[in-house]
This record gives sequence, structure tokens and C-alpha cells, in this order.
Amino acid sequence: QVQLVESGGGLVQAGGSLRLSCAASGSIFSINVMGWYRQAPGKQRELVGTITRGGSTNYADSAKGRFTISRDNAKNTAYLQMNSLKPEDTAVYYCNAELRPHFWSSSYDYWGQGTQVTVSS
Repeated sequence: QVQLVESGGGLVQAGGSLRLSCAASGSIFSINVMGWYRQAPGKQRELVGTITRGGSTNYADSAKGRFTISRDNAKNTAYLQMNSLKPEDTAVYYCNAELRPHFWSSSYDYWGQGTQVTVSS
């Protein structure tokens, strides 16, 4: 099986920073794209940003300029550095990976179970 595990969430004051990690494990041949999404209570899950294997990034407008996505391909791990946090950033943050478990298989979409980020005012 493939597993994605997020870590690094917690409580932070507005203007502060957090760094989230997402570690993929299990059957992994390659990971093309990894991404971060978030979901606040009563709202739909939304894109935060993505990063390709080669390091190309894409961000939602809400994250652009404040958040930075990176990855360590050797560790199958993606990171989300969040700076200048705002109360509206409060949500459960989920890791996503477009992952190919075997050389002979197709790629599939995998999700972590999420980590809570709470930003106080």
C-alpha cells in the first residue's frame, strides 16, 4: 500500500509561521506531482499549491507570496512553509500525491489524513 502522512500542524498566532511535512511511503516507483490542499469547517477542500518532480510550483492566490512548497525526492517528502499566517488560514491541511506505485502501473491519486492548522487572532 501507499501511505501519505502529514505532520507539523498546530496552533500559531497570526503573523507566525509553520512548516508542514508530507512523507510518502509504501510501494513507490515515482511521484510526479505532490500538492497541498486545505479544508475549513463547512467549506469545500481547496488547493493550496502543487509541486512537480522537477520542482515547478503552482499556488492558489490565497497562498501566493506567503506559502512555499518544496520537496525532497530522495525522501519522498513534500513540505509546506507557511509564513505570515492569517486566521483565515485555519483549516485541516491535506497532502496529495500523483503517484506511480510500480513501473508497470499507472499513476494514482493518493491523500493523507490531514493535519490541523489553527491560527489565532
